[in-house]
Amino acid sequence: MEILWVLIALLMIGFVLLPFLRRRRGAVGLVPAGHPDAADPANYGFARQEELDIRMPGPDQDLLDVLDVVQRTQDYRAAQQLLAGTPADGEQRWQRVQAFAGAASLELAQRPGGVSETPGGQWLRVWRSEAPKDAGGAAVHAEFLAQQAWRTAAPGSDEFRIIMEEAKAACGEAALLAPGDPVPYIVELSVARGLAYSQQEFEQVWLKILDRAPAHMGAHLAALHYWCEKWHGSRQQAYDFAEAAAARAPEGSLLAAMPLFAVFEHLPEVNLVSGFYQSEVVSKAIHGALHAVHSARADDPMLAHVRHMLIFFLVRSERWAEAMGQLIHVDGHVGALPWTLSPDPAAEFAVYRALAVAGYEANGGSPATLPH
Repeated sequence: MEILWVLIALLMIGFVLLPFLRRRRGAVGLVPAGHPDAADPANYGFARQEELDIRMPGPDQDLLDVLDVVQRTQDYRAAQQLLAGTPADGEQRWQRVQAFAGAASLELAQRPGGVSETPGGQWLRVWRSEAPKDAGGAAVHAEFLAQQAWRTAAPGSDEFRIIMEEAKAACGEAALLAPGDPVPYIVELSVARGLAYSQQEFEQVWLKILDRAPAHMGAHLAALHYWCEKWHGSRQQAYDFAEAAAARAPEGSLLAAMPLFAVFEHLPEVNLVSGFYQSEVVSKAIHGALHAVHSARADDPMLAHVRHMLIFFLVRSERWAEAMGQLIHVDGHVGALPWTLSPDPAAEFAVYRALAVAGYEANGGSPATLPH
């Protein structure tokens, strides 16, 4: 009987991997670096795996420069000035708040502090202490607490709830300091998921966001998590939410890509259907996301997020040339879904990139034929 179970397990693994690693016109797979048959991403100008930046989905040089100054000097004022000059209702402010909060959280994890050591992220505590009325610092602090809850405590535990309640209070303080800013309410969407807000309570927060920034892609992605089957909604509710957002998306908005993220949130853990990624629901979601990418402004801060998700689905769908077309725009930065769900985002991205290159070349592609 044990042998039978082993054979069944091997068969299931084969069903999952074979369509992914093979191609009708020949095998597509990964071979060791340096192998004569290895497809080398460097031939396309792609960054080496160790050079991939896991902090953000795409370039934001101003943010990188400020992060470097803040972390090197432990002086918060450069971050304060950057946020003060970032429009309140745009995607970029939300991303920068997340980045500063994430940097403080990571510092604290690396240097918890002790008798003779100052804890990491001290600059954020000083920021809140010296400038308690600064809206940017209040928003970063609220996001920092929400991230700390998810990173350091088990959802549902007393510790988790205590930190989340602190984050909820911090969201309220940040909202009072910046009445027109959607960011404190976007942070509260994470709190709502963690504290299991009722759907009515959640909708009250969501309406406040819609009043301030109705086409905010980052807010929609944060809200989608709440409606997912694994949290407080269902597959159908998540799909309905995403499709409604796409339907009302203004021209040039990346909200048309929302159904692709809904599909990702409900992927089967084990997929035994070889054609799943060529199915109508996936193909339709990919088509919507590609349309959104082609219509969006080149400087849209959320564009990289959508391109990263497209790379995942296009590789899985064996649409190699289209995957390469997205890679040339985002390579070098991997701080986005789906890679950030991995313990090693750079390695996860590198695998998909190598598969895209291998598939592209197996079907006649080369650096010379890849449009830029």
